[in-house]
Order: sequence, then C-alpha cells, then structure tokens
Amino acid sequence: MSNLKSSRIEGLHKMPPEARLRAVAQQADLKEEYVDVLSAAASGQITLADRLVENAISSMAIPIGIATNMIVDGQEMLVPMATEESSVIAAVCNSAKRCRSTGGFKTSTSGPIMAAQIQLVGATDPENVRLKVLERFDEIKEICDTVDPLLLKFGGGFRDLDIRVIDTAEGPMTIVHIIVDTRDAMGANAVNSMAEALAPRLEEWTKARSILRILTNLADRRVVRARAVWLLDEIGGEQVRDDMLSAYYFADADPYRAATHNKGIMNGVSAVVLATGNDTRAIEAGAHAYTARDGWYRSMSRWEKDADGNLVGILEMPMAVGLIGGATKIHPTAQANLNILGVKTADALARIIVSVGLAQNFGAMRALATTGIQKGHMALHAQNVALMVGATGPEIDQVANELKSIGKVRQDIAEEILARIRSEK
Repeated sequence: MSNLKSSRIEGLHKMPPEARLRAVAQQADLKEEYVDVLSAAASGQITLADRLVENAISSMAIPIGIATNMIVDGQEMLVPMATEESSVIAAVCNSAKRCRSTGGFKTSTSGPIMAAQIQLVGATDPENVRLKVLERFDEIKEICDTVDPLLLKFGGGFRDLDIRVIDTAEGPMTIVHIIVDTRDAMGANAVNSMAEALAPRLEEWTKARSILRILTNLADRRVVRARAVWLLDEIGGEQVRDDMLSAYYFADADPYRAATHNKGIMNGVSAVVLATGNDTRAIEAGAHAYTARDGWYRSMSRWEKDADGNLVGILEMPMAVGLIGGATKIHPTAQANLNILGVKTADALARIIVSVGLAQNFGAMRALATTGIQKGHMALHAQNVALMVGATGPEIDQVANELKSIGKVRQDIAEEILARIRSEK
C-alpha cells in the first residue's frame, strides 16, 4: 500500500522546485535517499524543467547515443538517438552499414502541410453547410493568414480547405479541415490558433455550432518516404531475404504481429524525435493512425525484391516535426543534437527520421529471420542486468561478460556471479 498522506498539496504550483520536491517527499513519506536522487537528477536542468512542465520537481535523463554509417540522399549523417532500450542504436548502425554500398537511403516528401479540424454540429443541412463554407474560401484564407503573419513571411500560411460530412452516433457533422503550410514549425500552435479564429465566423455563416477546434495528428499531407536496397551478400543470401519477406507478409496480414513489427520501427523514429525535442506522442499517434487508414492495422513498411534479387525496403509515414518552437528551440540538448545532424530545415530532419525507422525495421527483421531477436538484444542487455543486481565499477563488465559467455542473461544467474566475484576478493 502507498504511504501517501494526501494528494492535495495547497499551492504546490507556486512553490520553487526545491520546496516543491520537499513538499512531495513529505506527503509521500519519501526516503531521503530518493530525495537526493531526484535532486541530483535535476542538476543544471531544474530551471528549464520548471519552465517546460507544471509542478516540476526533477528531470529524467535518457541516454543519447549516435547512430553511425547513415547516408541519407547522398549525405553522410551522424544521428543522435535518445532511448533507454538496449540494441536499438546498434541495430541502426549495423543496418545502415549493410546498405552503404547501394547508396544508403533515398527519400522524398510531400511538404510541411498540416491540418486543423473544426467540428460543426446542430445543422439540419450538413451538406449545405459544407458548400456554404467552400464559398467563403477567400475570406477564410484571409482570416487564417492574419493569425500568423510571421508564418506568411517565411512562405507558409493557409493553402486549402477539405470539408467532410461524417455520420456519428448523434447524427451527421460537418468537419472543416483548414490546410496550412507550416514551413519549419511542427505547426500545432499555428493551425490551432487559425482554427479558433475561424470558428466563430463559420458559426455566423452556417448557423451551425462549433465545438472542437484543433489540429489532427493524422498528418497525411505531411508524408515522408524512405527507401533502401540491401544486396544479397549483405543480408546473408536468398534464404535470409525470403525469410525476411515472409516476416513482412506476416506483419502485413496480422495486427498482432504488426503491432510489434511497427513498434520496432518506432524504436528508431521516436528516439530521433525525442533527441531533437520534438513531440514523440504526436508522431506515434499519426504513424499508427496512418497505418490503419484503409480500415485495418498493418505493417508500416513495405518489403520486396528487385529484378536482381536484392531486398528493397520502403517506409512511408507522416512526419510532423519542426526546428522552431517548443522544446526543440529552447532545450540546449535538443539544440546540440540538431547541430550534430547539421539540418537547416524541418523537411531535412523528417527525411532522416524516417530513414532511421527503415534501418531499425531492417535490423529487427533480419535478427528475427536469423539468430532470433534475443541473442543480440540480450548480449547488449547484459550490462543492464549487472547493474540491476548491484554490480559496480569493474564488476559490471565481469558480470556482463560472464552472462554473455554462458548465453543466459538472467537476473538470478547475475546475482550468483556477483556473489561469487565478491567472495573471491
């Protein structure tokens, strides 16, 4: 049972972070060692954390590693990835190395186009409402562009309308999509502000009532595509290629497999998104929704063999990331990682992220089709297990190496090894 006295802490949001931590510790009956851990974890970051989130008491560091061997559209890339999962970065490095001979990853994009939805309800003539709105196109453009003149200055702004009438449990609704070019911003703030400015005018013109006015994370107009070719010699021969294709066919036909297949892709995608201060939840929601857009959940990626028998991988997904606004612009670690990447536009960043997702997918599929996922993953996980059982200093490598040598990376065995090492001292 929890030792919590009460979740009601009067004025917590007004306290400085240090006092806030003390108040939480008192209510939760937190041991002093945990208070020290939280205090140390926030060292140098607590002021920023307090600006970014409400009721901040600490900060949690995620390891950042570098994916090597990446070539994207002819450019050599070092890619920062923020993840706590063993083998993710190693898989990208290995996969990218195996397609360097064919030029690495080639990409294309549909551009930085985002949409916001305005929900109109209560009309007895929803189709008529749709046409009334379309007739006001020029006025709508002026309203939206007036909201964000800076976006307009940089070549962005309102582009189009897409209006649908949908059937719901409470009857038909008219849904107005405003289509906006957000340039190097992710665009949530811009399109949300436009939707909120436009909604009252839509009510005036149509006599319908607006309720929700917010962007959609199904950014199907902001799609990035990446492809790569792996030679048979780099894969391990025809049998490995065919087994990898079989794994893809399985994922594309079965949502149970697709969920894990796609999680592997997102291991790579989300790690770069997080490292650059972008919104991992928005990207993940959009990716999974896009995958199921035809009515069933399937593989995000596509795999086939070319005329020479080589393996071809293709990944096409929404990628609404930005270089300006939010944590991307104000978090010093995100800025440092963007400098490692050397990207100057959101478009360039998006291309890299999708390429990493494809590399991650190749690595997972090849491992599954050959040695199995656990051999490589657990070998890299051995140090984590050593740490879990309390190994310190040189003990960590000793325990990890012995776990790997016997081929069993388990906590109980690690405990026995550590006990023996310490008894021999």
